[in-house]
Amino acid sequence: MHAYYADHFVLPLPEGHRFPMHKYSRLRDRLSQELPGVRMCEAPATSDGELALVHTPGYIQGVATGSLDAAVQREIGFPWSAAMAERARRSVGATIAAARDALAQGVAGNLAGGTHHAYADKGGGFCVFNDIAVTARLMQAEAWRQQRQALQVAVIDLDVHQGNGTAHIFANDPTVFTLSMHGEKNFPFRKAASDLDVGLPDGCTDGPYLEALHQALQALQDRFDPQLIIYLAGADPHEGDRLGRLKLSADGMQARDRMVMDWAWQRRLPVVLCMGGGYGHDIETTVQVQMQTWDVALSYWQRWHNLVR
Repeated sequence: MHAYYADHFVLPLPEGHRFPMHKYSRLRDRLSQELPGVRMCEAPATSDGELALVHTPGYIQGVATGSLDAAVQREIGFPWSAAMAERARRSVGATIAAARDALAQGVAGNLAGGTHHAYADKGGGFCVFNDIAVTARLMQAEAWRQQRQALQVAVIDLDVHQGNGTAHIFANDPTVFTLSMHGEKNFPFRKAASDLDVGLPDGCTDGPYLEALHQALQALQDRFDPQLIIYLAGADPHEGDRLGRLKLSADGMQARDRMVMDWAWQRRLPVVLCMGGGYGHDIETTVQVQMQTWDVALSYWQRWHNLVR
């Protein structure tokens, strides 16, 4: 199973910045040591043309040159640097590469990604470009060019924060279904309308969460017929997260991932895995939750591989 990384592009963040940049390299180290069935691949950089499937030319240029308005840069949450611009391109490139692999091999993933707060013309919430949206549009274009197939894509966004940028980008697109299950009172405080939004109360525990997810997947099944799943498996619903405000246990998080993967397996759907948020009081707790997600995904890849054999 292929996993794409870009953690060697390290952002020069100021002292005390709350974004846990080192979690990405830590996840890669642990996957390399503990899950040999996951193969590490360096993420390619996406092109201007690929980004332009979603993002405006002025915004793409502003990120590349560091010429964004100061207020727009502040909304992203990172100071501009050449490394920031390159990492943003590689993060999108990682999800694109994983999607191509998933269509051929069942599942692949990005060790980062899930930048669902980015709009067509601006970023936000530590998201520069929207890797989910660019990947969905590019896979649709490639499916049409190669097979004359109108590829239907479902985004299953289980980050604790609502996927406002993704929802806004695909608001009038019937070929992409956006499902966001998130903390109702959490960031972003002005939410865009997904095709299906499931807002959860602060303190939500395993049982109510998993029941809500079961119902959401049933509603997705009733309303849409996807050929590709982009799964945003945020670690931030976990009870140990600083920003999450939900109370899922480690077992509950693993049950969440299994429910999504089992739902996809029943339909033999390829899955693109993105990590999304995770801001644990102890970053090792976040990485452990992510390790569980990759373990579930690797089992999915093995099932797919056995089916093909």
